Amino acid sequence: MSNGQWYPPEWPARIRALASGELTAVTPRRAATVMLLRDDPSGPDEGAPAVHMLRRRTSMAFAGGAYAYPGGGVDPRDDDRLVRWAGPSLDGWARRLGVDTAAEAQAVVCAAVRETYEEAGVLLAGPTADTVVSDTTGAGWEADREALVARELSFAGFLDRRGLVLRSDLLAAWARWITPAFEPRRYDTWFFVAALPEGQRTRNASTEADRTVWIRPGEATDGYDRGELLMMPPTVATLRALTPYGTAADALKAAESQDLAPVLAQARMDGDELVLSWPGHDEFTKHVPAGDGPAPSSTGGSPGGGPV
Repeated sequence: MSNGQWYPPEWPARIRALASGELTAVTPRRAATVMLLRDDPSGPDEGAPAVHMLRRRTSMAFAGGAYAYPGGGVDPRDDDRLVRWAGPSLDGWARRLGVDTAAEAQAVVCAAVRETYEEAGVLLAGPTADTVVSDTTGAGWEADREALVARELSFAGFLDRRGLVLRSDLLAAWARWITPAFEPRRYDTWFFVAALPEGQRTRNASTEADRTVWIRPGEATDGYDRGELLMMPPTVATLRALTPYGTAADALKAAESQDLAPVLAQARMDGDELVLSWPGHDEFTKHVPAGDGPAPSSTGGSPGGGPV
């Protein structure tokens, strides 16, 4: 391949099966992922922000070795009661995210904050509406994090136990991608940006990742273009969109004008070729001989909330 785009060999067969009616599209599950940024004073572009990324374990059947952001699916309990909240109103978030209710908006934002804590050890919450915790290390914090991962503890219960307020003002919505209709596991995923809170540090807390890095968006996309870093289309697209901004604050401000119209892959036949494309993102268009690919399977797909 000429770049690092991850492309499953079973896609052509699944696309043909969907077109013929042999395959039924599943309803996407809501998910969220966070591009965590920090200003990096080293190097020639002093002040340019770096983004925290994790690499999926190479042993994983789906997108093994691909770089992504912390993220995952919505916990159904995230919208069953109000959580301690600071920042824009839930109604305002609902309008920005394009969802129907305040409860849905809360669930998506909670997923973003919870998954960042579960997978990177960073918590966008504080004792008051204008503070943020400075240290999430120690046995007690780790026990709570593991309970969240195991879904033994709801995020609302975690905030209550700790006496914390969710700082939704530390997040900004950036993009929305939906897993293609031919995938067996589908996610409707909102991408957010956030700055690393002062005093907190990231760590690899995810069981699905074998390493984490802080890398500037331009360096990451250069590695992808050279075929050295494996990534899925939403990851590449959001990294390219982050490249122009000199600081994390600049990126957060720019998020206000980002288009959150959902991006959904489209597939069509063109002669003896299958053409797969993502509207508005021509670089990801694939032309595949119609006979390629193994028979579709009922298993596989995109675990953990990462769309493709």
